[in-house]
Amino acid sequence: MNHSDLVALLKRGIPLPLAGEGRVRAWADLGAGEGAFTLALAELLGPGAHITAVDKDAQALRAIGHGVETRVADFTRPLDLHDLDGIVMANSLHFVRNKAPVLELVRDMLRPGGRLIVVEYSTDRGNPWVPHPFTYATWVRMAEAAGLQGTEQLHSVPSRYFGSMYSALSLSPKGRGSG
Repeated sequence: MNHSDLVALLKRGIPLPLAGEGRVRAWADLGAGEGAFTLALAELLGPGAHITAVDKDAQALRAIGHGVETRVADFTRPLDLHDLDGIVMANSLHFVRNKAPVLELVRDMLRPGGRLIVVEYSTDRGNPWVPHPFTYATWVRMAEAAGLQGTEQLHSVPSRYFGSMYSALSLSPKGRGSG
C-alpha cells in the first residue's frame, strides 16, 4: 500500500478540528510498527495534535521520527493512556487470539465518544504471518461485545494478501466515565 491508501483508510474516521476548539487532540496508534499509519494519522490530524505510537519493537519505533511520542510497550497489557480522542489499530489486532480483554483495555483508554479505527484484512482465516484476522461482520460483533457503539465501515482497498483490507470506526459510549 502507498501513503495515499493509508490516508484513505483513516480519513473518514478522523473528525475535522472544531474552530476555536482550544485543546490538543490526543490519539494513539497501537501496534504502530515503523509508523506508516502513524504518519497518515499525523497528516490527517494536522499540527498541534499529540500522537502516541506504541509498539513492542523499539527499533521499529525509531523509524517514526520526531513529532510523535513513541512508547515501547505491549498494547495487550494496561498502558497509562487515558481520555484519548481516538486510537488507530491497523494490522495489529490480528496478532491477538483473545481480543475481548484487549478491546476492554482499549475502550477504557478512550474518552466518552472517543473513536477506535481498526484496519484489517477482510477474512476470518489466518496464516502464520497474519494469524487471527477478522472480517468487518466479525468486527461488528466484537465491537458490540466490547461495549463500543456506532460501528461503520469507512473504506476498503485491494490487497495482495487476502484480497482486500477495510477500515472501520467504532465509538466509545458517551454516557460512561473514562477509566
